[in-house]
Amino acid sequence: MSSTNEILSRILLSESLDAKLESLSNIDLDEIKLIESIPLRPARPDKIKFSEKQLKFPKAKSLSDDNKKALALNSFANHELLAIEMMVCALLYYPLKTKEDRLFKKGILQTIQDEQKHFSLYRNRMNDLGYDFGDFPINGFFWYYMDKMKTPSEYSAIMSLTFEAANLDFASYYRDIFKELGDEITADIMDIVYKDEISHVALGGHYLNIWKKDKTLWQYYNDCLPFPLTPARSKGIRFQSEHRRKCNLGDDFVSKITDYQDNFKITNRSH
Repeated sequence: MSSTNEILSRILLSESLDAKLESLSNIDLDEIKLIESIPLRPARPDKIKFSEKQLKFPKAKSLSDDNKKALALNSFANHELLAIEMMVCALLYYPLKTKEDRLFKKGILQTIQDEQKHFSLYRNRMNDLGYDFGDFPINGFFWYYMDKMKTPSEYSAIMSLTFEAANLDFASYYRDIFKELGDEITADIMDIVYKDEISHVALGGHYLNIWKKDKTLWQYYNDCLPFPLTPARSKGIRFQSEHRRKCNLGDDFVSKITDYQDNFKITNRSH
């Protein structure tokens, strides 16, 4: 039987996609031997390595076309794979000293299993359409923020309350788009992702509330965001404050994020 570090290291540093979906049911947090630094990038097979090529994300009305739909699903699946790799890195990098550390890492462990499920749902749907993950160029945008997550607080602010929070809006938006297009299968996948994302965002908010000391959650969240990230990056297409209320982030935080605006193009773009 593989050790905890062998399993986690394979997910992060093996050039095998199957290894990244390996079961985490036998992970023992007490067995983890911490890594001293965050890798420059995760290892991946050639077909799904980070690429500098960029394809324009398809417009909503074009998603009835299988090629455009597969392109969108490829992007969504990559976000899930990046999350798996980043969360495993977090398990290997953050120390385990207190009861809170243990509970926080247990939360990450559960989240990784959700991300593995999401990735498989997206990939299988691509397969249904005659495509496979990696048939389109893949970017590593999220990973490039991994070295900014030196502490669990920074991880929670960047990963949970920013990247995953934005996906509350994106997942619900595309769920409704696919429903309108009559694709109930893909719509159901987006709904699964959306509902799981609520607990992921809530996890980050819960621990930031514990660690913020005498600051408000909004103040501490902003303190933990590295330049050039701003709270605007936590808002996706068709922002809805109700999504954040479901995450128990509190009225003050929800009000602040609802009112927050800057020149971030994705937040300000038209549908």
